[in-house]
Amino acid sequence: MTTVRPAPDLTTPGAAPQVQPFAVVPGRQVKEVLHGQESAVTEVVEATYRLHAAGHTVNPPSSFLRFPDRPASRIIALAASLGGDETRVDGLKWIASFPANVTSGIPRASAVLILNDPSTGYPFACMESSVISAARTAASAAAAADRLSRGRPRPTRIGFVGTGLIARYIHTYLAGTGWTFDHTGVHDLSADSAAGFRLYLEQTGTTRHVTVHRDAESLIRSSDLVVFATVADRPHITETSWFSHNPLVLHISLRDLAPQILLSATNIVDDVEHVLRASTSPHLTEQLTGDRTFLHGTLEDVMAGRVTPPTDRPVIFSPFGLGVLDLAVGKYVYDALARSGRLLFVDRFFDELSRYG
Repeated sequence: MTTVRPAPDLTTPGAAPQVQPFAVVPGRQVKEVLHGQESAVTEVVEATYRLHAAGHTVNPPSSFLRFPDRPASRIIALAASLGGDETRVDGLKWIASFPANVTSGIPRASAVLILNDPSTGYPFACMESSVISAARTAASAAAAADRLSRGRPRPTRIGFVGTGLIARYIHTYLAGTGWTFDHTGVHDLSADSAAGFRLYLEQTGTTRHVTVHRDAESLIRSSDLVVFATVADRPHITETSWFSHNPLVLHISLRDLAPQILLSATNIVDDVEHVLRASTSPHLTEQLTGDRTFLHGTLEDVMAGRVTPPTDRPVIFSPFGLGVLDLAVGKYVYDALARSGRLLFVDRFFDELSRYG
C-alpha cells in the first residue's frame, strides 16, 4: 500500500538519526519534474563535476554483470556517494542494457536508482532511472558542448550517429539550453530508426533542415558538432581525414572511435581513471600507446580554466558516466516531489525498526 504525504523534516540539529519512510518514484513523476528543466539540470551536473573534482564524492568503478549466453547484454551497478551541504546522499544505479529489446519495440535500457540516507544507511527511495540516466547524460553533453565550443565558432551544423533515446535527450537538452542549428544530420544503421528520429526533429520545430545520411562519413564531414550515441561495442570509425575540419565531437557511446582518431585530437573526459577501462576507445588508446598523454584534461578542468582546447584540431569529449551524476539528478527529482507533497510512500516498508523487537 502506498500513501502520498510530504517527506518528514529530519534536519533538526542534534536530533537522533531516524529512519525515513520509503518512497517509490515512478517514471511518470520523474518526467514531470524534469520536463522543461534542461538548464537547471545542466547546472546540477556542472555543480556535481565541481564537487567531484574537489574530492567531495566517492565514485568507485562500475561493476559489470555479463552473461555467457547473452554476450551483447549487461547490467551495470554504479555505487556512489555525493557530498555537499544540500546534496548529500549515497546510493546505487542499477542499469540494464539489452540491445535485442529494440527488435521487440521496447527500449534497450532500463534502470532503477536507490537513494540511501548518509546518516543511517537506510534506503529512502527507489526511483525509475532510465529517464534520470538519460537526463544526466544529456545534461553532461550539453555542458560539454557549451564549454568546449567557447573560443571557437559556435557550431551551426550538428550530426547524430545513432538515433535512440539518448540522441533524443541530447537534442532536447541542447535545444533547452539555447542551441539552434541551421542543419541537422542523422545516420543510423536502422533506416526505420533514422526515419523516426527525423520525424521527431521535424516535429520539434527547432531545426531548419534535416538530412538522413546513408553513411557516417558524409555526416561527419558535414557537421561542426558530431554526437555519437550508438550501441557499438568496438570502434567502427577509423579515418582521421573525416575529421580534418576540426569538429567538436561528443563521444557519448565511448566505443565508436579507433585510437588513431583520438591520437589526432584533443581529448577531454569526465574522469580519467573511470574512462580508461571496459574497452572504451580511450582505454584501447592507452593500451596501444602505453601512456595517457593523449588525454588533455577533464570537463571540470575546462570549466575551471585550467585547460583551453585548441581550435586547430578536433576536440573529443568522452564521458564514462559517473554515478554521482545520477545521484545528483535523482536527489533533485526527489526534493522537488518532497516540496510539493507528491512522494508515494510504501507503508511499513521497514518493519523491524526496534533493535530488541
